[in-house]
Amino acid sequence: MSADALDALTGAGIAAKQADSFGPVAIDVPAESWVAAHEILREAVGLTFFDFLTASDELTDGFRVVSHLADFWGGSHVEHVLVRTLVPRENPSLPSLSDVYAGANWHERETHEMFGITFENHPNLIPLLLPDGFEGNPLRKEFILASRVAKPWPGAKEPGESDQAPAHGAPSRRRTLPPGVPDPDTWGPRPPGAADPDPLAPAQAASTPARPRRAGAERRTRKQAEAPPAEPQAPAEPAPTDQQPPVDPPS
Repeated sequence: MSADALDALTGAGIAAKQADSFGPVAIDVPAESWVAAHEILREAVGLTFFDFLTASDELTDGFRVVSHLADFWGGSHVEHVLVRTLVPRENPSLPSLSDVYAGANWHERETHEMFGITFENHPNLIPLLLPDGFEGNPLRKEFILASRVAKPWPGAKEPGESDQAPAHGAPSRRRTLPPGVPDPDTWGPRPPGAADPDPLAPAQAASTPARPRRAGAERRTRKQAEAPPAEPQAPAEPAPTDQQPPVDPPS
């Protein structure tokens, strides 16, 4: 099936090539042949089952969009094929597959809001999972996952931090941010001309803040500084021994 899929695409004039893959066979196609490649794989090869569509952030290479097609009509053996393409990072867009596979509708909506990829001619390209007013694309690698900063977790995190804990309950531990979460005052987009730099800017290197000193160590240091100087101690006397001094024998 994989050889038939590649032969059918190349025979139709699509510059397709098989890519390295650890799972199903993966075929790379140009972005301008995205819809035509899926039409050929559906009609000429028989890959009529659309499983999913998603993307991955390839940084400077752009975004790699991948679809998973299958054929479940070949008896007990199921054939799987991955179709992939690359779109640029600036203004990424692809034609929609919703006219070829109806199941692509929701997957393209999810990929649009998570990666910011536009699917042209999609019948209803509106948010699917994210709440109203959400800014940014969470699955882009420059997006900071600061969910606990933006919205506190409602359950118990540490002793005394639960919203349902009594007013005079267990003492709260020192609150710490999850790994990779910046300070709430320093993250997020900045308006043009703002004094604070944008932490999402690619040219800005992330700096590791210094670890704060414990309160107990500061108190010990302050007590040591305020303590009066110690008085010099007299040398200790030698401890008595049971040995008697030697006695001269009588003459």
